[in-house]
Formats: sequence, C-alpha cells, structure tokens
Amino acid sequence: MSSDEKLIDFSAEREKRIHDIKEKRLVEKRQAFEQVLPLSKPKKKSKTKPKKR
Repeated sequence: MSSDEKLIDFSAEREKRIHDIKEKRLVEKRQAFEQVLPLSKPKKKSKTKPKKR
C-alpha cells in the first residue's frame, strides 16, 4: 500500500496546535494589557547635537 501521502506527523501537528494556542493567549493578554496601560508611541530623537555650555 502506498499510504505515504496520508501519513501524519502527530508530534509536528501537536506543536503547531500548541503554538497557535499560546500565540492566541499571548495576543489576548497583550490586548488586555494595552487597554489598561496604553503604550505611548516612542518619541523621535532629534538628530541635532545638543548645544555646548
């Protein structure tokens, strides 16, 4: 029988599923955290040199 095409690597599929679950949880936590403490946009540093005193 040539059932090579139908073989499933269960460990690889499980790793993908666990990764997806953890990624979903991480996204949910990040969104909840940003609602409580919104991240401010990073300030751009000026390219001019400070004046010497």
